[in-house]
Amino acid sequence: MRFGVLGPLRAQITGRDIRLDGPRQAKMLAALLVDANNVVAMERLVAVMWDGNAPATAVRQVQDALSGLRRNLAACGAPGSLISTRRGGYQIHLAPDQLDLLKFDHERSLAERHKAPFETAVALRRALACWRGNALVDISSRVLEFDAARLNEKRAATHKLCLSIELDLGRHREVIEELTILRREHPYDEHVAQHLMVALYRCQRQGEALQVYERLRQTLAGELGVDPTAPIQALHRRILVADPDLAASAPAAGPSDTRPESPGAAATEPDMAMPVRQLPLDVPDFVGRADALAEVARLLDASAPNPAPVAVIVGGPGVGKSCLVTHAARLASAAFPDGQLYLNLAGTSDEPRDPALMLAEALRALSIAGSAIPNSLSERAALYRSLLADRRMLVVLDDAGQADQVLPLLPGADGCAVLITSRTLLTHLPGARHIDLDVLSPAEARELFTGIVGRRRVEREPAEADAILDCCGNLPLAIRIASAKLTGRPAWTLRVLRERIEDESRRLAELRIGDLSVRASIELSLRLLPADAVRALSLLGLLGPYTLPGWVFGPLLDRSDAEEVLDTLVDASLVRLTATDAIGQPRYRLHDLIRTCAVEIAAQLPAADKRDAIVRVLSAWLDLAARGTDRLPAGLLVGEPGSAPRLSLPDAVVDRLMADPVGWFDVERDTLLGAVKLAVDWGLHELAWELTAGTVTYYDHRCLYQDWEHGHRLALEAAETAGNRRGASVLLRGLGQLHIYRDEFDGATRALQSSVELCQSSNDKRGQALSVAMLGTVSRVQGRYDEAADRVEQALALAVGEGDRHLEAQLSCSMAVMRLMHGELDEAESWFGQALRQAKALDDGHRVAVVLRRFSRLHDRRGNPDEALRCLRQALATFEELADERCAAYTLLEVGRVHAGRHDRDQASPALERAADLFHRHGDRQDEAACWQLIGDLDAAAGLHHIARQHHQRAQRLWQTIGNMHQTKATAPPSSP
Repeated sequence: MRFGVLGPLRAQITGRDIRLDGPRQAKMLAALLVDANNVVAMERLVAVMWDGNAPATAVRQVQDALSGLRRNLAACGAPGSLISTRRGGYQIHLAPDQLDLLKFDHERSLAERHKAPFETAVALRRALACWRGNALVDISSRVLEFDAARLNEKRAATHKLCLSIELDLGRHREVIEELTILRREHPYDEHVAQHLMVALYRCQRQGEALQVYERLRQTLAGELGVDPTAPIQALHRRILVADPDLAASAPAAGPSDTRPESPGAAATEPDMAMPVRQLPLDVPDFVGRADALAEVARLLDASAPNPAPVAVIVGGPGVGKSCLVTHAARLASAAFPDGQLYLNLAGTSDEPRDPALMLAEALRALSIAGSAIPNSLSERAALYRSLLADRRMLVVLDDAGQADQVLPLLPGADGCAVLITSRTLLTHLPGARHIDLDVLSPAEARELFTGIVGRRRVEREPAEADAILDCCGNLPLAIRIASAKLTGRPAWTLRVLRERIEDESRRLAELRIGDLSVRASIELSLRLLPADAVRALSLLGLLGPYTLPGWVFGPLLDRSDAEEVLDTLVDASLVRLTATDAIGQPRYRLHDLIRTCAVEIAAQLPAADKRDAIVRVLSAWLDLAARGTDRLPAGLLVGEPGSAPRLSLPDAVVDRLMADPVGWFDVERDTLLGAVKLAVDWGLHELAWELTAGTVTYYDHRCLYQDWEHGHRLALEAAETAGNRRGASVLLRGLGQLHIYRDEFDGATRALQSSVELCQSSNDKRGQALSVAMLGTVSRVQGRYDEAADRVEQALALAVGEGDRHLEAQLSCSMAVMRLMHGELDEAESWFGQALRQAKALDDGHRVAVVLRRFSRLHDRRGNPDEALRCLRQALATFEELADERCAAYTLLEVGRVHAGRHDRDQASPALERAADLFHRHGDRQDEAACWQLIGDLDAAAGLHHIARQHHQRAQRLWQTIGNMHQTKATAPPSSP
């Protein structure tokens, strides 16, 4: 394979030209080749294809063009991996010998490493041999024209360097023709004129050398209004007097160990009389940012692997981009001896500065003034690149708005580098590396705050300092404003400022001093956004301080193209892409101060619009939670849905999210609790209780008791306030089960009795059956077996009457347990058999395992421990496969009991210890105590009385904590469901 951009676009495989279907495929291939082995962003490909005013279908058309290009390449034998799809763009993979640009860069790199001038010149000649004419001369694209200009400048600089070395090697006769051609192509370039003058003089053509100088002087005076610089004037005088030091050295016929002293060195390497030094003052209290500074330094280091001549520091308002770049530029200034240009592009202002005006400013800094400055943008850019071609300069472009504003200001020379700050991603810039700047770390934020306010004030009120920094969200601008307020008010305590800014509704107003204002900084970014993006940001602020998955934007905005609006906000650094979660979702977050500003903007929207947006988002959460619960093992508390609306996402999205339902619930734990709180805050009590109830099976599965209680308490208060009896009954039932798990049986009884009363008043038979059955569990655990049996029988009758087969299977198993406790083994076996058949008919593997676990007790009672252990092994395998730790713990407890009945301490103790550990982690103190009591009994039987006493005392302490001191034997009925 051979590809080329250093001339007309070339693409060949096995010597045959690859067919390109029209200019679009040619543009796409050229864009990929210019950035070979790097990801080319979709935004840049769109810009290459259309040069602005891209249609709404631009992305699809780019994808189609690349698909066609891939087909044509494959038809000629190219591997399928040649062009790969990457996140956000595409990448072409080529070796240096497969692309002329890569080979050119490789040979230049070799030339830089050679110490001998002859070898350097040979390598540069190999690099120049890669060229077939001007770069991409046959491709019509304004974006690629900038790339072509940059490459052509690099070629010219390489050619001049090569000729300079060869001139020093004594090859003055050989280089005259090439220097004459270069002189015509670059009439303002004094370096070319100097080389040509020296070469002609050494060939005894003194008159022609003087004519070169005179033509240069007339050109500069007539067209630019300037005189030649001092070094070439000095060379002119030396030729006039026939300075013998200009005489030629002996021609070099091969490699030499050292570079000879050049008589023309003074002429070919002019010193800059006054290098440009425009960098702003460094920030005296700059702190932290070690990683970002190291990355910038690496990118600017020409000797480092993969340096980048253009580095873009991207970040939201107030994160300290300009401070970082100024500090980094000053640290790197020694590597750029010819100076540092600084241009403020005012990209976030009402009137971003025109690149033509910026070029004029740069040219004046480079000693080009008045009528010498060309009129057109392209001419100014060409002159600017020519002036920087042989200099090592650092260009700082602060507050860039768009890539089009920056492209004309990029130098083409290898010796130069560019640092750019921007609030938006500048993906159209060729070869640019982006560094994403976030807020300070907590330690850096405290260091900055302490450095300004003073260590003594901070040490007197450390908690208040932490609270202030928390209100500032570690945003450097906010910290500087808060610190400046305290510095200007030495009588204030830190508490005074904390009290003034802790109220979110006042925070932005307080974070202002002089010309510095957090609100104003954020509003600069907002002014650059389209109206739909501003509206989206304001609605997003209403969702609270959570890290959200990208799909939320669809229902929030009620738009199918919501991701495009999200991309706009991300590109503007107003919404931050924080991470990709464990199930592959990108997650987004608003900085707290930006969210506060968004909420202020949302206050201007109609209340109905805001409420509708919140309902859509919560309805989508509810639908996903219900789908996730359906894919979990059947739980005890799955109820009938209420009347809350449900909004389904596209099937493809749902299938992707629900591929791992437990994983989805895991990553959305905090967000789902936030959704409940949001529903409560907006008075959406039906959505609140359904969202809460919809997560119970997951909480039960993971034993997340704190989340379970927190959500239920929030939603229960809202339901009771709204008189929502159905919702309150469901939530009270959920709290009742939670109390049972925690051995809080009085609390469980109160909650469940209240739930039963509400179910009866609303004629909710199924709900009543569930609550009565749970009361039966309380009775059983507390030893009131007759009462427990009556309650289970009552619940079963209700379940059968409602035709709820899942609940019937569950309660049939409970009836079997009641019969077993009464010693009615045949009756128990009949009920167990019925429960097992029902669970299998329902294809409910989890329920089958529960029945088998309980069935094992009947087998053990009948003197068949082997069958009991077989049931328990099967049940344990199911629970472990489903990652149900609590049910696994109950099963291990039963395994320990069976082995203990056989006096097999070696088998019983490990199972019981595993069970005790799981019960301890999940807060089940009663069953943990039962484990340690039984372990102690086994120890005592083995004669290990000291260890037995320790285990028995441990069980006693646990029973004491739950007020069950009468329990001293391990024969207590388990509280397992």
